[in-house]
Amino acid sequence: MPTASLDPFDLYQITDELSEEERMIKDSVARFVDQKALPVIAECFDEGRFPAELIPEIAELGLLGSSLEGYGCAGLNAVSYGLICQELERGDSGLRSFVSVQSSLCMYPIHAFGSDAQRERWLPDMAAGKVIGCFGLTEPHGGSDPANMKTHARKDGDDWIINGAKMWITNGNLAHIAIIWARTDDGIQGFIVETNSDGFEAREVKAKMSLRASVTSELYLDNVRVPDANRLPGVTGLKGPLSCLNQARYGITWGPIGSAIACLSEAIDYCADRELFQRPLSANQTVQLRLADMARRITGAQLMSLRLGRIKDAGKLNPTQVSLAKWNNVRMALDIARDCRDLLGGSGITLEYVAIRHALNLESVITYEGTETIHQLVVGRELTGINAF
Repeated sequence: MPTASLDPFDLYQITDELSEEERMIKDSVARFVDQKALPVIAECFDEGRFPAELIPEIAELGLLGSSLEGYGCAGLNAVSYGLICQELERGDSGLRSFVSVQSSLCMYPIHAFGSDAQRERWLPDMAAGKVIGCFGLTEPHGGSDPANMKTHARKDGDDWIINGAKMWITNGNLAHIAIIWARTDDGIQGFIVETNSDGFEAREVKAKMSLRASVTSELYLDNVRVPDANRLPGVTGLKGPLSCLNQARYGITWGPIGSAIACLSEAIDYCADRELFQRPLSANQTVQLRLADMARRITGAQLMSLRLGRIKDAGKLNPTQVSLAKWNNVRMALDIARDCRDLLGGSGITLEYVAIRHALNLESVITYEGTETIHQLVVGRELTGINAF
């Protein structure tokens, strides 16, 4: 097989645009994925089990709340966080989802909107992986319309009484605390709800065909009493949860690049080794065209996310820019995973290979944190000035 003069997974030498620290972070997470995650993740997917035994090492690497300052957090820049997401999702979307929820959806709102006491109480233990969080926004009837929220909290002396239900909650049955968004007389507010509270129940969603190496739950709150000290005082209204989602969506623009690279790498090796009609599959023009198209699309996604990260680090990020990259990059990865599965033929449907696992996972990734259609309409609104939701 001819020796390639370029890295097939970095055709535009994007690594050269990274700082030394960014490259070191990428390499350290890549080693963790290769050495610790990949040997177990297919079995975890098959068993429908999140590899919780990896949490201490994930925390030791500084991957939880990595973009936050202080409280035991690493204080990394946005590009570094993106690279973390890319390498974790090269292993499995479930790994990236765990870190994304803990960091962007749970630690971020406490850091951004919490009191000093709340930050001191929760963030150090969350960064150390000793306290796991989940994010309760989506409701069974709500989906893409978070303003249609039914969960409500009413004041009762110095406490709040919360009633409602949340659906499709990553980490729900692992969590020690839940960031619950609820309607109040003063608007939507966030609450830190300890999951051992009376009236709080998490039920794990079973029989999933996607994100099987991740915990997905339904949350039920029946007259759960929460002290006012657990209310996030720094924000009121949907801008609170939506700002959290924007943090997480940014990471998702990077994550699927890792899935796509994993699938393309496997497909290149398979097509080189597999012989049909007295020649390797990779000697066929149609195969080379398909592989080349995958590399083209990955390169475009890499450039988009790197530029997005630099914009974010400059403090100039617009949510529409995140929507464009989430739409483009997840669609890219899903299409590549499906095509790689096809190139592998019958072998592609087994967990001995990664393509089917990534393809199934990406069916969730393209839906959560804003469906593809929602992000298309966000871009459309930016272009026309008309809200078509």
